[in-house]
Amino acid sequence: MARINLLPWRAERRKQRQKEFTIMLGASAVGALLLAMAINMFYGAQVDGQNERNTFLQSEIDLVQKQITEIEELNKTKSRLLARKEVIEKLQASRSQMVHLFDSLVRTIPDGVVLTSIKQDDQALTLEGRSQSNARVSTYMRNLEGSGWMTNPELSIIEAKGDDKGLPYQFSLKVTLANPNAPRDTNGDGVPDAVPLPASPPVDGAAPVAPPAAPAATQGAAS
Repeated sequence: MARINLLPWRAERRKQRQKEFTIMLGASAVGALLLAMAINMFYGAQVDGQNERNTFLQSEIDLVQKQITEIEELNKTKSRLLARKEVIEKLQASRSQMVHLFDSLVRTIPDGVVLTSIKQDDQALTLEGRSQSNARVSTYMRNLEGSGWMTNPELSIIEAKGDDKGLPYQFSLKVTLANPNAPRDTNGDGVPDAVPLPASPPVDGAAPVAPPAAPAATQGAAS
């Protein structure tokens, strides 16, 4: 015998499908929410990690900057020490220069010439004084050139003054302080004399051979 279902099965089925759809929609929403939270947590962790790395890098940069500042201070201190060392070496090298300089000034000044002022500016020396004649000043300049401690005398001013009848001429000249151990140009060709070389070593017990001596510098004649 056939059975006939007179109940509203279509409505029941529609309700079942709506219920299943609502459950699936809620599950999708919960899944999407969980996925969004996971993504947010992932990128938040990435941002926090990057911030930590940035903080570490900044601390390292500050440390390096501090070291650079210390190095700059050390370089400044080194420069000051080198400058002091250079000054000390110059003073050490020229400590006897003033003694020889004043000795040369005494030995080179001819009769009829007196100095009234001596001024030094680094390696330049300005001499002012009075003289009996122009020839006395010329002799004095030749003596200075041949002294070995002063070179390149240049006459700046020479004029007759009536203040002193015995020394009527007033002059001013400049000279350059020289190193007497430096090579000189004795023949006037513009090339300094050769520096003597050390003696060659003996060969097979033979006596050492000395190099040829450099020509001596011509000294100016004192008056």
